[in-house]
Amino acid sequence: MVETAQLVQLMEIRDPGTWSQVLFGLARQLGFDQVLYGMVGSRHAQFERAFLRSNYSSAWRERYDAERLAYVDPTVGHCLSSTLPIVWEPDTFGGKEGRALYEEACAYGIRTGVTLPVHGPNGEFGVLSFASDAPADQEFTRSIDDVMPTLTLVRDYAFASAIRFMNNGLGSEPVPRLTRRELEVLNWVMAGKSSWEISKITNCSEATVNFHLANVRQKFNVNTRQQAVVKAIALGLISPEDRHR
Repeated sequence: MVETAQLVQLMEIRDPGTWSQVLFGLARQLGFDQVLYGMVGSRHAQFERAFLRSNYSSAWRERYDAERLAYVDPTVGHCLSSTLPIVWEPDTFGGKEGRALYEEACAYGIRTGVTLPVHGPNGEFGVLSFASDAPADQEFTRSIDDVMPTLTLVRDYAFASAIRFMNNGLGSEPVPRLTRRELEVLNWVMAGKSSWEISKITNCSEATVNFHLANVRQKFNVNTRQQAVVKAIALGLISPEDRHR
């Protein structure tokens, strides 16, 4: 089993490559030969901007990333709306699309496992997945029950130690926290709408729209709404490809 000293070691590592190897080693001790840790600065950020470390099959990762499967992966969807772990079983991947994704992953040795949501105090979002090629039988279920408390502890130490890599390793700045309404208004600005048009779309006054935009400009430390849009896109908070995602 994992000892506390091994978890503390994660906190002391300053190199993301070494950090990854220690995390992979912890996973093997707990019965999982594959692991993935991914984190973005905000649940609204594009997943392509994530700090990501994994020893999954490179062929599977290339396929997963190229097809942007994170946006349809049921485990990611679960983690976006829950703080509870999700254990991988055939029924976990309900629906035709989810089932097809699961069956394809099985071909790469990713058959059973568990994904733990990561929700940071400043709005960070991520997932930590432990996987193996073991069959989804009663023995697997018992083993998951036995190690779940330790997996949760590993998740907490992984987040606390990896946050430095996301901020420093990727050269990103702290992501301002925008409210749901601020994001909605900013999306409509990106679409070329005026404050008056946005007020009609969102069923609020023009003054309220301008109030939200003033807050956004202050949070981004910019002077115009267009500058705010540019900065929001750069930080991954909104996407010109799909403004309603």
